[in-house]
Amino acid sequence: MNLMFDQPFRDRVEAGLLLGAELNRRFGYRADALVLALPRGGVPVGFKVAEALNAPLDVFIVRKLGVPGQEELAMGAIASGGVRVLNREVIRYASISDRVIDTVAKAEQQELERREKSYRGVRPPIDFAGKTVFVVDDGLATGSTMRAAVLALRNVNAREVIVAVPVAAKETCLEFHAIADDIVCLRTPSPFQAVGLWYGNFDQTTDEEVHALLDRAWKTLGATS
Repeated sequence: MNLMFDQPFRDRVEAGLLLGAELNRRFGYRADALVLALPRGGVPVGFKVAEALNAPLDVFIVRKLGVPGQEELAMGAIASGGVRVLNREVIRYASISDRVIDTVAKAEQQELERREKSYRGVRPPIDFAGKTVFVVDDGLATGSTMRAAVLALRNVNAREVIVAVPVAAKETCLEFHAIADDIVCLRTPSPFQAVGLWYGNFDQTTDEEVHALLDRAWKTLGATS
């Protein structure tokens, strides 16, 4: 179910509160629920979702593979667990070789591992088996990073994978019905243009904010494994 509004969210906290309320209405409390936020922007949203569902919160690291010289243009993404998702259309359009893809992926893999160590610290690996996993971000444009996350979670025996975002391009939202068990997009405005346009405050989430929210969730909502 998509709730169609054309007003921006005040910030990620408000977006998380509204998304959490909708997920609670639709799915209620589930003992096997786990909320995974895509850092950094998905963490403030995911924290409020986890509170609404009374579920543990953790991060799932996904790194976009940007076209060299046009880094905002995604030619794919990588995720924890060795998953790589490529956008063949972009690769053909930009005439990108396998060697270039591998070079970019290697650099992003190093950053993925650094962030995973930074955010999760000494916490044990997440046990996904049999869990209903809510994967949260602050929005979806092309959806390449979320697509990598969903495909990675399919490989670790999660019982259900549910994508949850405050705002998304309508076409992207529809695409996820084919790869996720369910998807909840609160708003699918048209024209969409960019995620940031649908927030009054879209300041970058810092690493410090991510650490603080994960520490709070660890203490108040419980561990993920």
